[in-house]
Amino acid sequence: MTSIQFLPLAIDLETREVLKQTAVAHRALAELKGVAQSIPNQNILINTLTLQEAKDSSAIENIITTQDELFKSQAFDNPTLFPSAKEVSRYSAALRKGFDLVRNQGLLTTNFINDIQSQIEPDKAGFRKIPGTILRNQTTGEVIYTPPQNYDEIVELMGNLDKFINDQSVSDLDPLIKMALIHFQFESIHPYYDGNGRTGRVINILYLVKEELLSIPILYLSGYIIRNKDTYYRLFQEVRDNQNWDKWVLFILKGVEETSRETISLVRSIKGIMLSIKHQIREQFPGFYSQDLVNNLFYHPYTKIAFIQKELGVSRITATRYLKELSKAGILEELHMGRSNYYVNKQLLALLAD
Repeated sequence: MTSIQFLPLAIDLETREVLKQTAVAHRALAELKGVAQSIPNQNILINTLTLQEAKDSSAIENIITTQDELFKSQAFDNPTLFPSAKEVSRYSAALRKGFDLVRNQGLLTTNFINDIQSQIEPDKAGFRKIPGTILRNQTTGEVIYTPPQNYDEIVELMGNLDKFINDQSVSDLDPLIKMALIHFQFESIHPYYDGNGRTGRVINILYLVKEELLSIPILYLSGYIIRNKDTYYRLFQEVRDNQNWDKWVLFILKGVEETSRETISLVRSIKGIMLSIKHQIREQFPGFYSQDLVNNLFYHPYTKIAFIQKELGVSRITATRYLKELSKAGILEELHMGRSNYYVNKQLLALLAD
């Protein structure tokens, strides 16, 4: 039988230090939720910040791309130009798919998690059936952990995790403490042949949405994990070796606090740039100013004539004129690639690159 404990744990995790940090994390998360709701079209944040999370989460797995390449890959029609960006975009699509499922059903089930993983890794192999999976230190090659090898055991553990996530009667722990346990448990079960890390980080975000701590999936913990990668893996191992849960839970709670505050600052900066560009277009081009046009420039940092046509319901000639005028005014930068022209929201890209 596996050494993984079933949830809930038969220990008291709500120490004074943990509860104090939980309260701080909740305040930061509540502020983020409020700030996000101040953006007129929240799809802008979902698209922009989901891609940011996708980039960082994939970087943990050594799938490297840039913010610029990600936005280009959305606009350019040639999938061979940015192969890493296309792979990262699958993560973004998985997060959005999961968000729709959780928002519509109010649950985060094993079936939903399978759907998310199959979007990240399209072979759709499902839970591991063949033994032999081990986790090694990427530098030394040393075996650091052997997850459950038996398919029936994986199914049983995932069923227990499903119940812990969705059945409120199982545990009255604070949701943020539960999230720390859920993340550890999922990564320890390691149910899939590939994509476990990225799937686990999607679960973090979707669980916050399920618990209504966020309205939209914009808290990206992957940047925090990258900055604290050694600590993250060390604390993981300390739980496995010594049941040192307190430090693990505190680490995750601190991550929620820090990334909430970072994301608050980023959302406010995006809002500031939106207002500045909105006022500039309204003053210089009152004949074609609209909120839909402004939204387009932030939903698609690399926009193109076809996007304007579709989203504003205008002709190709009209869409072309709008973008040319905005480029002449310095609001956008025109970029030529092959036979196509693209129009770049330079201010937004500069902010996200920071």
